[in-house]
Amino acid sequence: MAYPGYGAPAGYPQMPQMQQDPLYQYFAAVAGQDGQISADELQRCLTQSGVAGSYKPFSMETCRLMINMLDRDYSGSMGFNEFKELWQAINGWKTTFMNYDRDRSGTMEGHELQQAITAFGYNLSPQALGIIMKRYSINGRIGFDDFVSCCVKLRGLSEQFQRRDTTRTGKAMFQYDDFIQVSMSM
Repeated sequence: MAYPGYGAPAGYPQMPQMQQDPLYQYFAAVAGQDGQISADELQRCLTQSGVAGSYKPFSMETCRLMINMLDRDYSGSMGFNEFKELWQAINGWKTTFMNYDRDRSGTMEGHELQQAITAFGYNLSPQALGIIMKRYSINGRIGFDDFVSCCVKLRGLSEQFQRRDTTRTGKAMFQYDDFIQVSMSM
């Protein structure tokens, strides 16, 4: 998967095409002079933008996970291009959530989650889906915030696994320290 470039470093002027992007105004209003958004700024920005729709705002933990997913320089924050990539991902997850929340309850049940995950191209065992449900559901139902957290984790862990599965056999070798770094960075 190709990733767009990083935002301009702190103290450097933003590119004119960024400033013309309507999404840039949401970003710039919160990012401040450093041109980066932290987890609390991301939470505020996403809440103000209304991207969660009628769902409750994203938790701080979900915001941290979203930043970690795209934080390639491990700064704990994101620039505009990373934010733009996140915005597209969130909107995709929201569309999927709405498509598979067939009873319009604002939550997903296990079978709806399984269908959504399959639509993303993940082929998980019933045991893996059971673990996901235990981790992310409340009373057997997953809200949008937890769905996004789950999607971020699946995406990040899958990317890390694919980097190590160089022969594309579905098997990868991890050293203990490497495994800890991968799992804790998500």
